[in-house]
Amino acid sequence: MSTVDDQERDETPASSVASARLILVFAAIALAAPLAACKDHSVAAVERPAIVRTDAVQSRDVQAALTLTGDVQPRFPADLSFRVSGRVIARQVDVGDHVNAGEVLARLDPAEQQADVDAATAGLAAAQAQLRVAQATFERQSSLISSGFTTSTAYDKAKEGLRTAESALDAAKAQLGTAKDALGYTELRAEASGVITVRQLEVGQVVQSAQPVFTLAPDGERDAVFDVPELMLLGDVQKGQIALKLVSDTDVTAMGQIWEISPVVDPKSLTVRVKVAIHNPPAAMALGSAVTGTAVTKPAQDISLPWTALMAAGSKPAVWIVDSKTKTARLKPVTVSGYKAGTVQITGGLEVGERVIVDGGKLLSPGEPVN
Repeated sequence: MSTVDDQERDETPASSVASARLILVFAAIALAAPLAACKDHSVAAVERPAIVRTDAVQSRDVQAALTLTGDVQPRFPADLSFRVSGRVIARQVDVGDHVNAGEVLARLDPAEQQADVDAATAGLAAAQAQLRVAQATFERQSSLISSGFTTSTAYDKAKEGLRTAESALDAAKAQLGTAKDALGYTELRAEASGVITVRQLEVGQVVQSAQPVFTLAPDGERDAVFDVPELMLLGDVQKGQIALKLVSDTDVTAMGQIWEISPVVDPKSLTVRVKVAIHNPPAAMALGSAVTGTAVTKPAQDISLPWTALMAAGSKPAVWIVDSKTKTARLKPVTVSGYKAGTVQITGGLEVGERVIVDGGKLLSPGEPVN
């Protein structure tokens, strides 16, 4: 009995060791299989080309159109003012009235100017009387000196008195003329035929000389005036031509030509004033009418790509292109001219016929094979 037990104790350790070894072998096989699979998969991923979508670069002529709203204004508006100060006693016209050249627009109280005319008239009469006396004195001295009955001193004094009287008469005439002109200036007259666009006076108001009281839009040339945002002044307008339409009646149309662009930007609105000369403006395009103006830029070569194609090379825009020989991806810097809905406009950096990766380029690296 004891002999059997001793034999079992001797065989038990050997069997246990064999079982442990067998378990370790199976475990090693189980762990080796996934590792081998991972290694094979990573190698295959590096060797397999990336799948991308490409477009061939094509150039096309692009024209941009811009439509803005402006209004009709006179080409050369004129501010009208009195040349003398005074109180307004009459106003003959209002805003929107058409006036003819020389027509009276308003009057001032002429009492002060009339008094100056009366005083100048009296001064002229006195100068004429003094001249007659001086002339008679000179004629008498002239006859006496030829007979030797007067002295040279008296003769010279009479001659000088005549000259002084003549100068005084000229001054009196000039003063009377100035007074009459001032009296005439109490009536404000239109310098040309046109339409009154601004009125800044009322009856009873005291106005100063050179103070603008009316603005006259002379008949003739008309402009369509637009305030264009600075950022929209990007392209050259084709032949400077602008298509105009009346806002209240789009059937009323006309063509215009850009003739003036302001050299400064309005600091408040950040706009630039552009004036368009209207060719043969229709009667319906009256002063102050709201009009739309459409400008078309000159045709320009442009490359349009989906926005998904745009990448970056450092801080500059770039796109992935496919090398036709090696079938690998290469990052190429480009020049962007503008953005539109879903597309980006390229003006430099690409050549017609190159293939640009437009989808699938987010994870590419330079020199990576693509399919």
